[in-house]
Amino acid sequence: MNINFTYVPGDGIGPEVGAATLVVMDAIAKAFGHTLDIEEHLIGGAAIDAGLKPLPDDTFASCEKTGAILLGAVGGPKWDHLKGEDRPELGSLLPLRKNLNLYANIRPCKPYPALIDQAPLKRDRLEGVDFVVMRELTGGIYFGDKGRDEQGAFDVCRYSEAEVERIAIKAFDLAMTRRKKVTSVDKSNVLETSRLWRETVEKVATRYPEVELQHLLVDAMTMHMLTHAQSFDVILTENMFGDILTDEASVLCGSMGVIPSASLSDGRTGMFEPIHGSAPDIAGQGKANPLAMILSASWMLNLSFGLTQEATAIEVAVNAALSDHQTTGDLGGTLSTAQVGEWIANHVAQHHG
Repeated sequence: MNINFTYVPGDGIGPEVGAATLVVMDAIAKAFGHTLDIEEHLIGGAAIDAGLKPLPDDTFASCEKTGAILLGAVGGPKWDHLKGEDRPELGSLLPLRKNLNLYANIRPCKPYPALIDQAPLKRDRLEGVDFVVMRELTGGIYFGDKGRDEQGAFDVCRYSEAEVERIAIKAFDLAMTRRKKVTSVDKSNVLETSRLWRETVEKVATRYPEVELQHLLVDAMTMHMLTHAQSFDVILTENMFGDILTDEASVLCGSMGVIPSASLSDGRTGMFEPIHGSAPDIAGQGKANPLAMILSASWMLNLSFGLTQEATAIEVAVNAALSDHQTTGDLGGTLSTAQVGEWIANHVAQHHG
């Protein structure tokens, strides 16, 4: 197969973790008999520094054409003086999500055994945790009307029934492949959008009689996620709540540096990126942990190209790296960013060559 995707390394540590990931992708291609057709483009602060807008036209055109996007990281303090859509994140990630209809954001939470003791929670809170957060990504307060007037500032939160229905279907479909439980998170005791959310999710649930549906208010969810995370399977929520809860969930995994994410549309169109930021304080030093980026590439192989064996080969190699402490310093290892990529690429070559 010709694996054609758009690679946007972005800012900060993005190019470093991206370079390590491409080494792994090259090993996968060789081991499984594929070709790589990589279209590399600028995005975010890197595009701004080149005199372009945060999402250059040719970058978007490539993303639209390939439908498979591997993203490093966007933004940093260097561009904090910019306003609105001139900022790297607002000017690139939000229009990408909106224009490519990437409405379903998926983030896993399954602590690696080798990292459980590095997490701030006790072992008994983490063993057996295995859930996925399904976050609606193109609606709600982030995309509503916003501005200022003589009275102050405003951000409008709006959801249509159709927007809620399609993300709920994604969540229930995913639950059918897992443990058949959906926990829908809202704030229906206060917000009208949340009341619509709950009503619509209940309608969708009638189509999935095998799936158990649970409702939780978002404030209660922040507690339950830390006290009995083992009880969750698929967590379904709206845009802003999902943003907050997925960062909280990262604490359960021991490190943000090992968590990939996928932002999906209908079909095989998707953007795949680590959940960590651009970490400009360690950029260019070879310290950045590339595992989340490498796992994001694994998700891309699986979800955009249907290459499940190849995706699994990467996941097995990452597990082996963690178990053998072949990691960067943040996880207690001694390897550089590039060396971790090489170690995982070698693992793939040895086991699938």
